[in-house]
Amino acid sequence: MVTSYDDFLTAYTGIHAEWIDGKVLVMSPASDKHQDIVDFFTALLRIFVETYRLGWVRSAPFQMKLPFSNGREPDILFVAKERMDRLRLNYLDGPADLAVEVISPESVARDRGEKFSEYEQAGVAEYWLLDPLRKQAEVYLLAEGSYQLMRADEDGRIHSTVLPGFWLREEWIWETPLPPVLDTLRELGVLA
Repeated sequence: MVTSYDDFLTAYTGIHAEWIDGKVLVMSPASDKHQDIVDFFTALLRIFVETYRLGWVRSAPFQMKLPFSNGREPDILFVAKERMDRLRLNYLDGPADLAVEVISPESVARDRGEKFSEYEQAGVAEYWLLDPLRKQAEVYLLAEGSYQLMRADEDGRIHSTVLPGFWLREEWIWETPLPPVLDTLRELGVLA
């Protein structure tokens, strides 16, 4: 019987699940397109973050325990090196600096509603919502306690404020196949 967050972490290690209001919410398996986007974005972020020694990146399944006791599992999260003391064996104790969710048909209400509100309230500084169904990327920056939608620049690039110098062309995410990671990193200026 799972009766606490600690029990949940032990019983559900490595399983795509969240701890919500004292109950386990098991997620459906990701689609190929969803996982392809997550893997592409994770590869870009990890190499960028490691190159500039900015902190730490993880993809699901890895928990983010929010202050009001919900344990969420963003598709991708980033923690700045200044806050890495909050890392535990199998969860982040507190909000990530950046959380990314790739929306699936079954996760629309959760990602746009529940998680949006919880991440905002918990203090996740930047929240990226990538929606393959609508071919739309939304980046929200926490300002004065609420999320503000950030717009792409005149060249169609979406910039991160949490990761200075990191940007993404929205059309990259919707290409089939996705662009090669190394070519994308060259365009970002990470590789020569």
